[in-house]
Formats: sequence, structure tokens, C-alpha cells
Amino acid sequence: MTESNTHPLEVSQQQRIKDVEHLKLLSIFHYVFGGLVALGSSIALIHFFIGLSIVLHPDWLKGDQSAPGLNFIGWMFTGIGALVVLSGWTFGGLTVYSGWLIQCRRQPLFSKVIAAINCMQLPLGTALGIYTLLVLMRPSVVELYETPKRLASSEYGALKA
Repeated sequence: MTESNTHPLEVSQQQRIKDVEHLKLLSIFHYVFGGLVALGSSIALIHFFIGLSIVLHPDWLKGDQSAPGLNFIGWMFTGIGALVVLSGWTFGGLTVYSGWLIQCRRQPLFSKVIAAINCMQLPLGTALGIYTLLVLMRPSVVELYETPKRLASSEYGALKA
């Protein structure tokens, strides 16, 4: 058997540095993706305002203003647009919050749930969700979550030097 040139303690320290870097990247990716989700869902504001204008100003549409379904269609546009915008903003905010929790190393279960939900949003959400699940389920990362943040940040500075 050949001996390895690295001491087991050094491998552990190298893994810890990698884990801290991966968590830092994950938090940044969550911030960016959460912002993109919120921004993308804001496109549905167009439907919301079109529906609102149909309801409030039916004379805006030329032609037969006594159409029986015009008011209903306006409310449908308004409701569906509002639902898409509010759900997108909510989910974008929860994704950003998950990034903050990853940065602070708190509540890994919440981040895992958000990562699983992210997997449904192709293609960026799937990549982010799988990467998040893989990193957060790593035993060395679970150990990092169990150490206090102060100790971990001072330890990272000492390891990097």
C-alpha cells in the first residue's frame, strides 16, 4: 500500500474550504434565481391591467358593449394575472430567503424543500435545485450546519491563510 502525501486532517480542511465555497455560491445563485423568478412573473402584470381595464372601461373596446361575457373575461384576466404575479413574487421571495438561510447556515430543511420545488422550473431551477440538494446532503456540509456561524467563519479565515 502506498502512503498518501496529504494528512487526513488536511483533506478534511480542504473539504471544509470547498464546502464553504459551495455554500457561498449556492446563496448567490438563490439570490439571482429568486430575482429572476420575481421579474419573470411580473410579465403577468400586463394581463392584470388588461383585465382591469376591460372591467372598468368596457367602452375601451369598440363594438358591442353589451356582450354578456365581457365583464367575466375581464375579471378572469385580472384574477389569473394577479395569481401569477403574487405566486411568482412569493416564490421568488422564498428562494431569496432560502439563499439567506444557506448563507447563515440555518434551517437546511427549508432550503431542501425550496430546492425540490425549484426542480420543477426548467432549466435553471432544475440545475439549482439538484445542485442545492447534492451540496446540502453532503455529510461534511451537514456537519458545517451544526457548527456555530462564528466558529465556521473564523475557521474559514484561518484555513484560507
